[in-house]
Amino acid sequence: MKRGKRYAEAAKTVDRSVLYDAPAAISLVKQNASAKFDETIEAHIRTGCDGRHADQQIRGAVVLPHGTGKTVRILVFAKGPKADEAQAAGADYVGAEELIPKIQNEGWLDFDVVVATPDMMGVVGRLGRVLGPKGLMPNPKAGTVTMDVTKAINDIKAGKVEYRLDKTNIIHVPVGKASFAEEQLADNFQTLVDAIIKARPSTVKGAYLKSVTLASTMGPGVKLNVAKLMS
Repeated sequence: MKRGKRYAEAAKTVDRSVLYDAPAAISLVKQNASAKFDETIEAHIRTGCDGRHADQQIRGAVVLPHGTGKTVRILVFAKGPKADEAQAAGADYVGAEELIPKIQNEGWLDFDVVVATPDMMGVVGRLGRVLGPKGLMPNPKAGTVTMDVTKAINDIKAGKVEYRLDKTNIIHVPVGKASFAEEQLADNFQTLVDAIIKARPSTVKGAYLKSVTLASTMGPGVKLNVAKLMS
């Protein structure tokens, strides 16, 4: 993959033979986020889990203390009083069956998170082929299938992020923007790491966190000292 001149210059500042502690890594990633837009800073966590086994799946959500820096558009599937509650709580879109053709046939996907009340999951299930691959299916573990739509919406707006294994057993989660203060990024990152350590499946043998890398949207990755994170 061909990289630009800016990336090559930034990559020179990262010593590939060093495992950085979190404050140094965050400082370096922020320094290298020099694009013309406010880059997102992401954590990439390679685990020792085998996601092919149901008892080694990791999926959950955590509210980052300083949010993600991103405005999140929320779609809520609900009816009656729960639909009214979702509107009042600040959901961007609220609906039921009538949204199915709009999403399925017209390809409407102007939302970042989907919340549903349990009674609507039969309806939402029909959208599995569209929402599933995009990671948009509501899930009880992530708190997005719930009767408490107000809490779900408030948490998401406050900076709730979902974490889950991808097919290669890596977790990718945003921890903020390059414009955040280093202390804010450190708080967010530590909150995420603590949640993932707590979510360790009991069946995982050997090293649980194999490697942790922080990177901005356009910048090079910086590897962290996992032993220090776990202590």
